[in-house]
Amino acid sequence: QRLLKTTGGVMSLQLILLLALTSRAAGLSIPLEGEMPQPPTIISHTSSPVIAFPYDSSVSIRCEATGNPPPEYRWTKDGQDFTPPQPTTTKTGSFVVYNKQFAQFQGKYRCFASNTMGTAMTEEIELIVSSVPKFPKEAITSIVVNEGDPIILKCNPPEGLPPRQIHWMSVDLQHIEQDERVTMGIDGNLYFANALQNDSRQDYCCVAAFARIRTIAQKTPMIVEVKRSNLRYYKHVLSHLSVVPALNMSTVFHFSPTPQIEWMKMGGSLAERAQFDKFGKMLIISNIEESDEGKYMCKAKNPAGEAAHYFDVIVEEPPKWLTEPPRSQLTVIGTEVHIKCSVSGKPPPVITWRKNGEIFRVSPSNYVLDDTVELHNASPEDSAVYQCEASNQHGSILANVNIMVMNMAPLILTKNHQYDVVEGGDIILNCSVFGSPSPETLQTTEGERYVLHQNKSLQIFRAEKDDSGQYVCVASNSEGRSGLTAVLDVKDRTKIFNPPQDVQVVSGTAAQLMCKAECDKSLQDTFEVMWMKDGDEIPLSSKETSKYSVGEDMLQIMNVGLSDQGMYTCIVRTSLDEDKATALLTVLDVPDAPTNLELLVLKSPKNVRLSWIPGSDHNSSITEFIVEYEESQWEPGRWKHLQKVPGNQATAELVLHGHLNYQFRVYAVNTVGPGPPSEPTETYKTPPAAPDRNPENIKIQGHLPHQMDISWEPLLPIEHNGPGLEYKVKYRRLGVGDEWKEHLVKRHSFVVRNTSTFVPYEITIQSRNSHGWGPEPKVVTGYSGEDVPTAAPQDVAVEVINTTVLRVSWTPVPPATVRGHLGGYDVHWVRKRSLLNLNRSLDERQSLSFPGKRSHAFVPGLEPFSEYRLTVNVFNKKGKGPNSDPVTFNTPEGVPKQVPILTASNSQKDSVFLVWGPPPETNGILTGYLLQYHLINETTLEVVDSQEMNITGADTTQWQLQSLEEHSLYRFDLSACTRVGCGPSRAQESYIATQTGDGFMSHLIKSSSRVPPSSDGNWRISEAVNTSQSFHIIDGLKPGTVYTVRLMAKRLLDNGSIFEGVFQTRMKGVASTQRNLSSQGWFIGTMCAVALLTLVVLIACFVRRNKGGKYAVKEKEDLHPDVESPGMNDDTFCEYSDSEEKPLKGSSACSLTGNDAIGDGVSRDSLVDYADGGGEFSEDGSFIGEYSRPKHRGSVSEPSGPGPVTA
Repeated sequence: QRLLKTTGGVMSLQLILLLALTSRAAGLSIPLEGEMPQPPTIISHTSSPVIAFPYDSSVSIRCEATGNPPPEYRWTKDGQDFTPPQPTTTKTGSFVVYNKQFAQFQGKYRCFASNTMGTAMTEEIELIVSSVPKFPKEAITSIVVNEGDPIILKCNPPEGLPPRQIHWMSVDLQHIEQDERVTMGIDGNLYFANALQNDSRQDYCCVAAFARIRTIAQKTPMIVEVKRSNLRYYKHVLSHLSVVPALNMSTVFHFSPTPQIEWMKMGGSLAERAQFDKFGKMLIISNIEESDEGKYMCKAKNPAGEAAHYFDVIVEEPPKWLTEPPRSQLTVIGTEVHIKCSVSGKPPPVITWRKNGEIFRVSPSNYVLDDTVELHNASPEDSAVYQCEASNQHGSILANVNIMVMNMAPLILTKNHQYDVVEGGDIILNCSVFGSPSPETLQTTEGERYVLHQNKSLQIFRAEKDDSGQYVCVASNSEGRSGLTAVLDVKDRTKIFNPPQDVQVVSGTAAQLMCKAECDKSLQDTFEVMWMKDGDEIPLSSKETSKYSVGEDMLQIMNVGLSDQGMYTCIVRTSLDEDKATALLTVLDVPDAPTNLELLVLKSPKNVRLSWIPGSDHNSSITEFIVEYEESQWEPGRWKHLQKVPGNQATAELVLHGHLNYQFRVYAVNTVGPGPPSEPTETYKTPPAAPDRNPENIKIQGHLPHQMDISWEPLLPIEHNGPGLEYKVKYRRLGVGDEWKEHLVKRHSFVVRNTSTFVPYEITIQSRNSHGWGPEPKVVTGYSGEDVPTAAPQDVAVEVINTTVLRVSWTPVPPATVRGHLGGYDVHWVRKRSLLNLNRSLDERQSLSFPGKRSHAFVPGLEPFSEYRLTVNVFNKKGKGPNSDPVTFNTPEGVPKQVPILTASNSQKDSVFLVWGPPPETNGILTGYLLQYHLINETTLEVVDSQEMNITGADTTQWQLQSLEEHSLYRFDLSACTRVGCGPSRAQESYIATQTGDGFMSHLIKSSSRVPPSSDGNWRISEAVNTSQSFHIIDGLKPGTVYTVRLMAKRLLDNGSIFEGVFQTRMKGVASTQRNLSSQGWFIGTMCAVALLTLVVLIACFVRRNKGGKYAVKEKEDLHPDVESPGMNDDTFCEYSDSEEKPLKGSSACSLTGNDAIGDGVSRDSLVDYADGGGEFSEDGSFIGEYSRPKHRGSVSEPSGPGPVTA
């Protein structure tokens, strides 16, 4: 920083800027072990100046030094010895001055610290006591001037502690407005280049503010009176200059009119740092440099002429060190010592040398040469603290220089002998040595990774495991030799092996950052993990940061928000090293609401462009914008979707409706979801207009034959475009040249009456309101009401395609008879009877509809070998027309269905006994069966030999097959046949082997129960029955339940069924009641009456059956097939007719004849829906109830089985 000396005009002004500098003394590092002496060194002191403010309770003046022995302190004030009033501590030279003593202790202080090795001192510390500045009291008279004259209002502010700010204000603290004509100068005066009438006022106040002492002083208000006069031209020049803290040059020109100001530097250009203030009247140059010296000119111009003023600027500066303060020295006895004090300044500083605080005395061996003190053949007596102080009129600087002259053997100062470093790190093995002359260190290590520094320390770069061990430092000089042994341990590095990865999370969810690390086992106690976000540590221990949790090797951030986005750094550290890894956490959120919505009218008021500024997408690109609107007339407060805009656009062209008050808003959508909507626009009102469109979805119907109903989809309320909406309906018959008839209606339907049946019309519907008609409507064609057809199809003929499919053809009815839109044709057919039983009438009715205009159809699903009757009718939307004349036809004979069961039993040495049931539907006259049997290779399961035979008896249901190979596997395929052919076969495999007589076993399956209906369908196997027994008792059965029982022959390789029957257990209490009451006469009479009633019911059932009726059991049987019996899902032994059903006989025992064994016509499925009675076993173990029936057509002829079996 430099000082300036300037001269301007006829007067010479020298401005001085005082700069307070803190002296530096380069300390000499001398060990303090034992009795080693050390000169004092000032380490801390108060910088000058010290300002005592009125509001301060005290001020402290500090001085602290080091040395051995500890230094003692003394002070001087204004060059005289001074005893501090209140020392702060006994170990320092600091003292405190209290408020009441401020004025007494104002002055310049210097601190001296002394011990046996010398005295150090500080530069002067000036204590300044600030007083409260005040304007002097003065009587101020009014200033009266003519209009156009210059005015100077003098401020003469009081002196005070800088900075000082001056303001001109009114008594109500309003600033006096300044401009090119009215300006405050650097001196604080207010200058008027020329007076105007409105300058007259009585409260011009000069206010001086001193911020550091918190004081404001106000001058007595001044009165200015401006008298009206003729304006005239004149000029006058005043100049001012200031250099605190920058160069400020100000010139005030008294001109009328107000002049234009121009600045320039003579012989050069203004510095780039130059600035103008006070409306061009002040030139300010900051950071003054020596190049800113020179002559400056200020020129003013107005119509009266011009004037100029000149400034001479001289740049000066306080003392400063050219390079650095002189350094302390340690030297050997007998050497030459040079202490150089290199300073600069303007004017050149004066250098004063001191030794231990006293003026340096020249001797033949010690003298001063220019800025250097030279000590020849130095001795221990020359050891001292030397002071160099450089001063000029702008300030001073001081340096303390410690000079030590001595001889001493090397002294090892390093105490730490143990060093730890991680592999790959750098380590410095210290070997601090003190000695005079300076010791030399012996280096025994070699390699580019080893460096010996000047301070005798050894640095090892990129440490390796092999570097572990002992290191010896040896120092020597002419006075002796010393050594040090250090131990180095190279440890494993701390490293992160699973660093955190960049992650994207949705706002409101949790984020997890992994950080797995490892370190040397010996450093485990000092191992710690720290997390930072954007360079700031995350205080995981704070209760306020509950959103952060650190688990095992993981940082978890709960409820992530946008503020959590940033760079997360995981730092793992030990006492020796650390490793870090950084990951970016990106928070995805819904977009911010768009802003700055603006509407621009385009071609018409109903065509506008909406634009907006998208909000932040929060790291997920905006996919689309949704424009919504709200109108206040029909649905106020409800926002509706208007338009979608791609995410890369920020405008939308909107087509609006008339006569509405619109507001619009926009929200953005990204992959996270929709964002909040923007603020709505201002209300935009569209003018009324004619409707933009006509009704759509016009429907023309005829609910009655002689009228036409017209309806349409009305315009939405917002589509009215104005008041008074109504519709014009026009219609006329098509193609006959009628005139248009029209009606105006407000509803959205209209009925045309008294029309012909089903004739075409042309219809138009046009919307209108009080502002005009909608666009020209489109013509729609429709028909009047329909009626049922009047004609039946003619020439109906049938063509039998096969046993189940029929082709029907007819002549279509004339279109005029349809009397409506043709719907299609219905084909009805009735199965009158089966040709197998001509006496039984069936009356099974079915029909199919065939849409559209057609003359033939295919009818599927007919039953073979049956008589049918068929009719055809036409239909429309109104209904069906009359049926055609009936056509009767027969379906041809077909092949039978699959036999329901096939069993192979009584396998002998070369024969097997086959039993089967007749097919449920023969579809013709049954002629017999085709039996095919195949010899199977048991290893490859391939057919080795095949044979077949025809069984001609239609009633045959069993066969003993001879001439088979013993110990062989056979497969038997059996098909039922008619004259047309054979139906599908049923297969059964059996192994031919000699019967061993191992015994029989009985199988039991629950078939049904009465209340409630249920079926578990699981076979249960009893224990083996000895072949000598003729009966077996089965217990554990449920009362009132129907069971199927099989008697099986158990052989080594085959289980063959010998017998199968169906039984029902009694209800509870029945058996005991019979035993107890059977001997009573009244009971016998009652039973006879019940038997007679049962006989009457049975006769009635048989009569109904012959008339084609069905029992409920049969109907339920058709709906409940047995899905549990293997191979019998859809079939039974034979589907019996209703005449074959018999009620159960209540008796104490149920004997089974041979005809009731296997091939009975009673399907097990048909018993599913029998009611659940309360039957049970009687005490003698017999079943209650039995089934018996006569043989019938299509039934199976059962073989003679064993005698009655008691279960």
